[in-house]
Amino acid sequence: MIELDDLTLRRFDPEGDRAELFEVIDTARGHLRPWMTWVDEHTPERTAEFLARRQEAWEAGRDYTFAVVLGGAIVGACQLFRREGGPGGVMEIGYWLHPVATGRGVATRAAGALVAEAFRFPGVDHVEISHDPANHASGAVAARLGFAEDRRRPAGTGEELVWRLGRQEGVVEQGVVEESVVKQGVVKNRKSFGSHPPK
Repeated sequence: MIELDDLTLRRFDPEGDRAELFEVIDTARGHLRPWMTWVDEHTPERTAEFLARRQEAWEAGRDYTFAVVLGGAIVGACQLFRREGGPGGVMEIGYWLHPVATGRGVATRAAGALVAEAFRFPGVDHVEISHDPANHASGAVAARLGFAEDRRRPAGTGEELVWRLGRQEGVVEQGVVEESVVKQGVVKNRKSFGSHPPK
């Protein structure tokens, strides 16, 4: 669990979060559809499958997916992961929010906390964020955190823009992205990966 003042990032509960997560995605379909092709096929059963896979991936050390909780309610998700077949020294961050939580710095704060966590892993020299080039809100998050546009690559929506931040470029102190970068909020309570982060 990562607490950022009024914002909490926590591991999903496969049973307890299933109905709420489905509802959040269901009511955000129009907002997410241009960037996430899977939303129109989303069902309660697929929500259950997604949550089960996230638990397996977490235990295997491949992918850490967090519920983004604001005011006690789930408003989105964010993840820290290694792309299959990607270079060992790179971790990636993904995030999405329900429209009720956009425009309030939530994605920037959540992504900033995951940048800090990524650089806690041995051998991680770079963190990347990728998104559809037309998704300017996602790009603004990366830019605010000090990422630089790096390259473009093929994606499910046609093409995605990849941003990259190197360890030496990030403003990270003791695993916490400084307040000047995140704009507000610092990690108050961190219980994210246990005592043995995967390598």
